[in-house]
Amino acid sequence: MTTFLDGAVADPERFSALFDAHYEEIRGYISRRLDLDIAEDLAAETFLIAFRGRDGFDAAKGGVRPWLYGIATKLIGRHRRAELRRYRALARSGPPPDEDGHDQRVVDRVAARVTVQQLSAALAGLSRGERDVVLLVAYGELTYDEVAAALGIAYGTVASRLSRARTKLRDTLGVEV
Repeated sequence: MTTFLDGAVADPERFSALFDAHYEEIRGYISRRLDLDIAEDLAAETFLIAFRGRDGFDAAKGGVRPWLYGIATKLIGRHRRAELRRYRALARSGPPPDEDGHDQRVVDRVAARVTVQQLSAALAGLSRGERDVVLLVAYGELTYDEVAAALGIAYGTVASRLSRARTKLRDTLGVEV
């Protein structure tokens, strides 16, 4: 099913509607995965790449939202090493005392007894593919179909990666996820 925003992808004059509808959501997803200071730049770059590659958008493969999340996730992948260093550092030291960062919000969702250090270590212990799937579901609130479209993988791959990740997180954290 094609939506108004799907049509806005192909039309440079209407592309701003797509930006207005999804920028904050994409920026929020990126800021939860990487430092806040880079989120604005990567969110803007996501839309720049989308605009430049709009001729390659195929609504039959998925909607605009998973397409944008896919672009953002690929950009995050370029910054993966910094993300892993951050998770490992947080696992060792925890967040600064006055920071209510993304890790703390995730911790609150998983369980009150799970510490930032434990969660960061658990996320760092996942494979890149598992971590991408978990964070697209948790932060982006994407469905399995949308995650598959965002990452360009099969639905079954999403399900198996999420299942493996949940098992690893449950074993590491000792709580149901």
